[in-house]
Amino acid sequence: MKQKSEIKWGMIITALEKWRKGFNDPSVTMVAERYRRDPWPVLVSTILSLRTKDEVTLEASRRLLEKAPGPAELAALSEEKIARLAYPAGFYKTKAASLKKIAAILLENYEGKVPSDMDALLALPGVGRKTANLVLIEAFDLPGICVDIHVHRISNRRGWVSTKTPEETEMTLREILPRKYWKGINALLVLYGQKLCRPVSPFCSRCVISGGCGRIGVDRTR
Repeated sequence: MKQKSEIKWGMIITALEKWRKGFNDPSVTMVAERYRRDPWPVLVSTILSLRTKDEVTLEASRRLLEKAPGPAELAALSEEKIARLAYPAGFYKTKAASLKKIAAILLENYEGKVPSDMDALLALPGVGRKTANLVLIEAFDLPGICVDIHVHRISNRRGWVSTKTPEETEMTLREILPRKYWKGINALLVLYGQKLCRPVSPFCSRCVISGGCGRIGVDRTR
């Protein structure tokens, strides 16, 4: 793992932000903007987004939120109805069950509002650190580092971290990444991981942040 002082974070973030222009925001960010940062739509879309393509997440979120703009409306739906609205999001039946339980918990314990506390979010069914961080960032504008498979892979590939799990990557990034970059790192690296820094045979010849990359675990590039 590189030392904090070795990583030129300002140059990296600037290059990624310049490259990103012209691409759409991630689905959860688009939902957050559409619903004026309302925590409920953000939570719903974040759960639906897990292992699901952005375009599917956007449509499933739109359908579900039209019928259930709040926890009370969702709680009134059957689990089967929620699943049909969420289809074809990945694991839509499991997500429907989680959302049904979450709505009941929010109504019973939080007056129908999504909590802005990490521990409270993690206590909700189907909510892990990735989801909780994204809700805190997008809905409450609070500092957090959302680490998904792309952030985890790229951080290890470049040698910023040497970790086995996304949670370990998050904790290490919290130590080495300047706080001002926390909220935006996920959106930048997710898109970069989808388009260029692919899991297999990444497009290293087109990389805009190639300087200092260790290419750890990379056997073949394009």
